[in-house]
Amino acid sequence: MSAIRKIFDKMRPSFEEGGKLHMLKSYFDGFETFALVPNDTSKSGVNIHDAIDSKRIMSMVVIALMPAMLFGMYNIGYQNYLAAGTLATASFWEVFFYGFLAVLPKIIVSYVVGLGIEFAWAQWKGEEIQEGYLVSGIIIPLIIPIGCPLWMLALACAFSVILCKEIFGGTGMNLFNPAIAARMFLFFAYPSKMTGDQVWVAQDSIFGLGNTLPDTFTAATPLGQIAQGINPDASICNMICGFIPGSIGETSIIAIALGGCMLLYMGIASWRTMLSVFVGGAVLACIFEQTGLSDMVWWHHFILGGFAFGAVFMATDPVTSCRTKTGQFIYGFIIGAMAVIIRVRNAGYPEGMMLAIFFGNMIAPMIDHFVVEHNINKRLKRGGTK
Repeated sequence: MSAIRKIFDKMRPSFEEGGKLHMLKSYFDGFETFALVPNDTSKSGVNIHDAIDSKRIMSMVVIALMPAMLFGMYNIGYQNYLAAGTLATASFWEVFFYGFLAVLPKIIVSYVVGLGIEFAWAQWKGEEIQEGYLVSGIIIPLIIPIGCPLWMLALACAFSVILCKEIFGGTGMNLFNPAIAARMFLFFAYPSKMTGDQVWVAQDSIFGLGNTLPDTFTAATPLGQIAQGINPDASICNMICGFIPGSIGETSIIAIALGGCMLLYMGIASWRTMLSVFVGGAVLACIFEQTGLSDMVWWHHFILGGFAFGAVFMATDPVTSCRTKTGQFIYGFIIGAMAVIIRVRNAGYPEGMMLAIFFGNMIAPMIDHFVVEHNINKRLKRGGTK
């Protein structure tokens, strides 16, 4: 690390005030803070120092997403070879590299567009580059179908960064989760590329890997089949393991659980929010099942679609979720309950989780406000002050 620091120290004068490359100071600061822990300290005031900063938190979340991403890559290849009837003759690495090559362009486009806008915005405003998009840039490709065109993904990334993040003041100030905003933009602007039976399985051969599927090929997700009144083809084991059609990173409950355990162990995600999402979903799912309004077993909601992924990685976003402990319980319960309500009562939108989190982000500040006001009033009553 000392060698890397010497390189940055040698380059710094050129980017400081009066240097030849002063106009690119934001870019230099961004790369330096990404590679090294900043040396800057507060000049005055009382400050609390911690061993972890926002960049480290973002990096840990990205690491926690790795199991879901890697399995998603394998599952993309698995679904392609399975649909073509050649899975038995394909090796593990053939299946994985097909999915890897199919997903990699989406990750590249997401980061190039999103970070490009972040860098340009920071340079224009003369501010430091923020690290928030490190997480959003990996989540966005994981919550879309593999059939989503790259140009649509680029539009969604630009929409989320500009209109749902930067105009609010950047990382830490945004009301809506940028990844959720990107998913909502794609669903309502290009619904044919986000739903249907043909968007979940990559249908092209990539560098000689995979198989080109016939035009009549369809592969509905289990949630889509349930919405149409059809019993899912997949077994419970495949639903839990993730060998089903679906968005890239949302199919494997095991991979998502591994990432969730990492976030909880590192103290990054709120267990209150995470737990209450599942409790809220379970309560409403049981009510619908017992009243005969849904033929779906209540716990199937947790292993299908983006429910688990949303509960672990998106509802727990510390910026757009509730900050108070009581508020986190309420916030999570509302998201879980709303996701199940949308799934059961709206046949045109069988997923529901992303829309529920979007509305949860909208009311999170209000929940915190009422929780704080309630606490203030309780303290005033204890003190005998009206």
